Amino acid sequence: MASELPPDRLKKQMIRSFGRLHTFWYRTTGGLIGGWAGGPSLLLTTTGRKSGKPRTLPLLYLKTARGYALVASFGGSDQHPAWYLNLEANPEVEIQVGPKRIRARAQTADEERRAELWPRLLKLYGGYASYQQRTERKIPVVELVPESG
Repeated sequence: MASELPPDRLKKQMIRSFGRLHTFWYRTTGGLIGGWAGGPSLLLTTTGRKSGKPRTLPLLYLKTARGYALVASFGGSDQHPAWYLNLEANPEVEIQVGPKRIRARAQTADEERRAELWPRLLKLYGGYASYQQRTERKIPVVELVPESG
């Protein structure tokens, strides 16, 4: 069939569609509806590194003393997710946690901080372990540190 998509492209389109629906319900309900893998989720808005446009998606998070930790797993893909590449280009972001919108700065965790957070992230969602096994890249952990004041 001519309209069939390659599996990788189909997977990306399905993830995008689910993300848009999740984002809609999260925003509409102030975070009451929404969650990944039974854990807490937030909406992350980055600036597209190529387009310069805002890009929002829902992600599972771990609350930390500094802010919020995210895993740039992309399901164990050998490539970083687009949102992570956007953060590398511009670390200034907005997040929505429940009904609250917060300006923050993204920081990729160094080895020591990643080692500290990784076991807690695995408790939150054990699937990260299999994602790490699927890829040779070391999956980044990102902390979103809210702006003070």
